[in-house]
Amino acid sequence: MIDWGEKLEEKIRMLPDSPGCYLMKDREGTIIYVGKAVNLKNRVRSYFRDTAHTPKVAAMISHIDDFEILLCETNLEALILECNLIKRHRPYYNILLKDDKHYPYLKVNLKEPYPRLEITRRMEKDGARYFGPYIGASAVKQVIEAVRGIFPLRTCRQSLPPKTPKRPCVNYDIRKCLAPCAGKCTEEEYGKMIGGVLHFLEGDYRPVVDQLRGEMNEAAAAMRYERAAQIRDKIRDVEGLMERQIALRTDGSEQDLIALAQDGLDAMVQILYVRGGRMIGGDHFLLPREGGEDAGEVLAGFMTQYYESAALIPRNVLCQTLPEGMAEQLESWMRERKGAAVSVRIPQRGEKHELVLLAVKNAQDALKKRNARRTIQEERTVGAATELGRILGMDRYPRRIEGYDISNTQGQQSVASMVVFIDGVPAKKEYRRFRIRTVEGANDFASLKEVLGRRYAHALRDLEEGGDGKFSELPDLILIDGGPQQLRFAMEAIRELDLTPPAMFGLAEKEEEIWLPDAEEPIRLDHHTPELQLVQRVRNEAHRFGIIHHRVLRARAFTHSQLEEIPGIGPERRKALLKAFGSLKNIREAGVEEIAAVKGMTRKAAEAVKEGLAQGTQS
Repeated sequence: MIDWGEKLEEKIRMLPDSPGCYLMKDREGTIIYVGKAVNLKNRVRSYFRDTAHTPKVAAMISHIDDFEILLCETNLEALILECNLIKRHRPYYNILLKDDKHYPYLKVNLKEPYPRLEITRRMEKDGARYFGPYIGASAVKQVIEAVRGIFPLRTCRQSLPPKTPKRPCVNYDIRKCLAPCAGKCTEEEYGKMIGGVLHFLEGDYRPVVDQLRGEMNEAAAAMRYERAAQIRDKIRDVEGLMERQIALRTDGSEQDLIALAQDGLDAMVQILYVRGGRMIGGDHFLLPREGGEDAGEVLAGFMTQYYESAALIPRNVLCQTLPEGMAEQLESWMRERKGAAVSVRIPQRGEKHELVLLAVKNAQDALKKRNARRTIQEERTVGAATELGRILGMDRYPRRIEGYDISNTQGQQSVASMVVFIDGVPAKKEYRRFRIRTVEGANDFASLKEVLGRRYAHALRDLEEGGDGKFSELPDLILIDGGPQQLRFAMEAIRELDLTPPAMFGLAEKEEEIWLPDAEEPIRLDHHTPELQLVQRVRNEAHRFGIIHHRVLRARAFTHSQLEEIPGIGPERRKALLKAFGSLKNIREAGVEEIAAVKGMTRKAAEAVKEGLAQGTQS
């Protein structure tokens, strides 16, 4: 048994037989885990006395230095408190929901005399009717189009009824609105239509279809064939929407189906949303480090966080599994939050059990796809770097790869870029730029030698000063954009500092050949291999980063050179003009008075600027 120290052992002995929450802390006092317990004494002691723990709990225990407890009167109070503490402290070893998106709902405010159909992402207790959630904007737009194609709802935001009738808009003329603003319908007539809208959104399509068929038959009998054809098309739209929904043989109008899949490392929770007796979509949530924990405990922790901030708590929740007694606790808590009856069940057989198994299948599929994506990502990054190191004959994994490139225009504004990839992924905060100082003209060989020499000279100074500088971390592997000659100059730069160069290679762009120092023949990799694609990404990123910096310098130099040629415009006036107008183009387009108004300018100087820039354009 571990000796936890006199202070902690005393706190363990003093634990009460009471419901409550406990907060585990590390040596820095950071809360690393929040839990709840029916009996704090039994639960908290188990962490310090038992030895059979899951890997996650064992890792958490190894970091415990202290703990606190908060007593509660009931298990329900402990459940609510735990949820609030997790939300506030975001402990590392708790289940943390990072998905904070709000799905769209449709809202019909029945307190208005002539309600509209609105999209909202939050439900409020305002007496309105809400429908959803709809998974994605396209789904909710499809529903709105279907509703408005059948029901002539108003879309304007006018306050109704108006004090005096107005002229109806074009929507009335094309039979898309009943025009209550113009007094073309009564509140009772509009309300009857809204009743149909509500039935439609609840999933009860049959009355709507029956009503439309009756209107179509009446129109046909009256030989209004064009109108009958329009209604026929509406019926086809409604039935098409019905066919696209997944029908469920269930009597619950609002249900959430919740299930879990685990792979020993992580867990994936799947929720399927059933509204109006039909499945309208679903969502999944990845729970890192929960793959080896008890499934019931994981789902209980998930549900408290999810429904604490959920826009809609359904009437029924069907869950794959929960700890003993937890369904009743969750039910009581959710009923309190919803302000209406809620049922939480763990079906063991029959139709509802089959629905939960459908959620299980979706959870397993989501976890499988996520792991497949991670495997592919690993192959393209860490795996590619590992294989590249093997091909280059390295005796260790090249975690940090640096790529270098030179950019200039006929030897002018020559710059170098240094990009960094760590574990095969760009580390953009580590990127650096260099202005070439000692090389005249377009000499990429000498420029590379200068840059590598300066990079390693910076590193030596950083290491002498404690090793916390921006150049202190040295590369495991260096990529030079070029062939054997560029590579030789880069090696010389590092050797001249009495340092041993790291693993280094050049990439000749024409044939994508890899050149190693002192090699007589290049290495040619298959163009479809992840390792060559990684090399190309490093090379392309170095080129892109360098080109951007070079273009900025070139544009700045051009601007300054244009203004420098104008008599009477010195450094201070150039700076003031560029600050005021932002670019040479804007200065050229400005009037004399605008230019003269800039601090430090006179009218005579402004006229000289206009004349000088005009001549520059003509030439």
